[in-house]
Amino acid sequence: MKKTILTLAAALAFQGGFAVADTYNVQHSSPAGTFKIDPLHSVAQFWIGHMGVSEFPGRFDAISGSFTVDASNKADTVSVEIPIDSLDTNYDKRNKDLLGPDFFNAKQFPKMTFASTSVKMKNDSEGTLTGNLTLHGVTKPVTFSLRHVGAGPDPWGGYRSGYVAKTTIKRSDFGMNYMLNGISDTVEVQLNIEGKRQ
Repeated sequence: MKKTILTLAAALAFQGGFAVADTYNVQHSSPAGTFKIDPLHSVAQFWIGHMGVSEFPGRFDAISGSFTVDASNKADTVSVEIPIDSLDTNYDKRNKDLLGPDFFNAKQFPKMTFASTSVKMKNDSEGTLTGNLTLHGVTKPVTFSLRHVGAGPDPWGGYRSGYVAKTTIKRSDFGMNYMLNGISDTVEVQLNIEGKRQ
């Protein structure tokens, strides 16, 4: 019985990713270097209110770019590009509506981009990321709270590092004003980024 419980616990830990961190000697300081974003392990997510009674999520399934970490944290840079037509809200009709001219207008504005202007780490794992977000043909400065998740070697000879960045924007700031009386203006945004050092 004890052996069965231990086996089950080990399996659950592996599925949840808890055992992997120790296996690959994850570091929690920010390693120096330039990292190419791994699109298979990175995602841009958002949450938006509906009719004042609920919040529903969406995500963009394609993401590319890079980030550079300077050893002194004085020349850090982040560059991200997201194709708008990779939007997924788990409902095809809603996806079509959101990609249309009333909202993202993906045909006219096919990409969303972010280019950093400042990265300030207050310790090894937390800081702020400021830069210019271009969405729907409008460029505005935004600031993300930034958390370094960890870094370490992968099984294929590479070296990886990952971050989570969160912010809140107003879609009206980017000219997306349709149905503000039913779909909230405020949008919570989260980027989960994993990069491979080049």
